[in-house]
Amino acid sequence: MSTARRVLVIGGGAAGNAVTVRLRRAGVDVDLIEAKDDWNATAGSGITLQGNALRVLRELGVWERVEASGFGFGSVGITAPDGTVLHVQDDLRTGGDDLPATVGMQRPQLQQILIDAVRTSGATVRLGTTAEILAQDTDGVSIRFSDGTEGRYDLVIAADGLGSKTRAAIGISDKPEPTGMAIWRVAAPRPAGVVRTDLAYGGPAYIAGYCPTSETTLYAYVVEANRDRASIPPESYADEMRRLASSYGGFWPEITEHITDPAKVNYTWFDRMLVEGSWHRGRVVLVGDAAHCCPPTLAQGAALSLEDALVLAELLTGGREWDDALFQAYHERRAPRVRAVVEASVRIGQWQLDGVRDADVPGLMGRTMTMLREAP
Repeated sequence: MSTARRVLVIGGGAAGNAVTVRLRRAGVDVDLIEAKDDWNATAGSGITLQGNALRVLRELGVWERVEASGFGFGSVGITAPDGTVLHVQDDLRTGGDDLPATVGMQRPQLQQILIDAVRTSGATVRLGTTAEILAQDTDGVSIRFSDGTEGRYDLVIAADGLGSKTRAAIGISDKPEPTGMAIWRVAAPRPAGVVRTDLAYGGPAYIAGYCPTSETTLYAYVVEANRDRASIPPESYADEMRRLASSYGGFWPEITEHITDPAKVNYTWFDRMLVEGSWHRGRVVLVGDAAHCCPPTLAQGAALSLEDALVLAELLTGGREWDDALFQAYHERRAPRVRAVVEASVRIGQWQLDGVRDADVPGLMGRTMTMLREAP
């Protein structure tokens, strides 16, 4: 294998940032392009990071900053809609016993930590830039960018998310499919008594929950059946979420009084997707949400994306030829684990959507999380 390699990473989310950092650490020349001018530095409310995600963040060298910026905890509570705590369950430490089971943090904080790591790595970053034309041959990929410039690369890593244009450009027809549920999310001040995630099943929503994200903040969410987005004007987002949340007790009244700004409320459908067959075509390979996505019922979306980045970078820097065999090995290593999480996440959501108790759901959740203790 030639020692001089040049890689283009399309997309600066969790997967794209992570794979860039790992490749640069090994001396690979990396260009990263991101469509958003601000690198998505302020988007989102909060994120729940389970231990297997924390394990990858430690490998990236950013765990100390994540730990300092977030809120670690080791259990989850189940409550009645009125706030009565019904059960508290210790979480599995899927990243190992030396990491917390879970860390909640503000999503912009995590993105900024990863942005800083990419900048420090020495990668070339171009914001507000997309790949308009992609032409590949046996030796590499030629790209024409949205600003009219061109580049030639040994490999293109498509980390451009759920609606990946790169995925479609290389002839992979898989698309995300809605599961029938949707989630309202908002960041808010943290009541002093909120020290873990609590979930209420039932009431006007399927699920109402919150996760502490720092000493002073949390993010809260309510899950309902998805609605036509056109029927929900953005200016009504705060009213809609507050209406759903106002029926819950416990800490919810204190949280709900802060749901006032519609611009700070996010509404998203639950989707599922798993690209069947290889995750590459020639010298273009998919990572993260470009290859798969799942409902957040197991809080594994970002974790799976980070794991993809870690595994792909490990294979690319392990001295092997960058050929079909390597990319197939990447797929064979990742696909079974991803499939298990996607299917479990969808099934847990379907249990709520159907209103039929599935006796195997607790066991399914336990088996899936236990699997994630293993290295990705």
